[in-house]
Amino acid sequence: MAHTSERVVILGGTSGIGLATADLLLDRGYEVVIAGRNQERLTQAFKTLDTKKADRPVTGKPVDATDGEQLAAFFAEVGGFDHLVVTVTRNGGVTSLADLEAAEVRKHSEGKLLAHLLSVQAALGTLRADGSVTLVGAVSSQLSSPGLVVLGAINSAVESASRTLAAELAPRRVNAVSPGVIETPWWDWIPEEARADALTGATSDTAVGRPGRPEEVAHAIAFLVENAYTTGVVLPVDGGARLNVQR
Repeated sequence: MAHTSERVVILGGTSGIGLATADLLLDRGYEVVIAGRNQERLTQAFKTLDTKKADRPVTGKPVDATDGEQLAAFFAEVGGFDHLVVTVTRNGGVTSLADLEAAEVRKHSEGKLLAHLLSVQAALGTLRADGSVTLVGAVSSQLSSPGLVVLGAINSAVESASRTLAAELAPRRVNAVSPGVIETPWWDWIPEEARADALTGATSDTAVGRPGRPEEVAHAIAFLVENAYTTGVVLPVDGGARLNVQR
């Protein structure tokens, strides 16, 4: 179904899940505004989205989602819109408690949790009164694997915030998706020669038995954007990672 009169702002829309979501929503007829910290990635994202050579209404600009002043200026320039999707994150963060450094906690707290909350706060002045907000957590919020003490805590906070905000911001709808291991640039912190094995190892005990694709998460986000009777949910898109399947 086309929604040519509706606008979606995607923070973190220049790569990975955010870019796949922009691509899908453009296909469905939405007007899309993408934003990210890096101008080079933003330029490349426009090239990627333009490959279909269709009339696809996409605009965007660089913005640091951890900077309240930049966000305020960004949303003022965007003007009125209908749906907000926040996919902002920081890569890395897998560490044991013994090796934990305060800087790592701050990096991920500010780069994800703070970015999500500030983005929603800054959007409220121009987001439609009955529009939607979709946040992106991660399945680490539900796992107890060694090394996930930082990521699990941060993603749990994002997902918990989505439920709290669904009540606080009603009638605006607020939801979250909780992706599993998805093949995105998030994994670039692992050397390229070891990345494929790391992805395979991380998904060996999932029910589906493979890493996910960004477009699979994008479909879940599109559902939450479009379904006007869904709010306050955290939708897992993790290939059954929570099931701990034994092979």
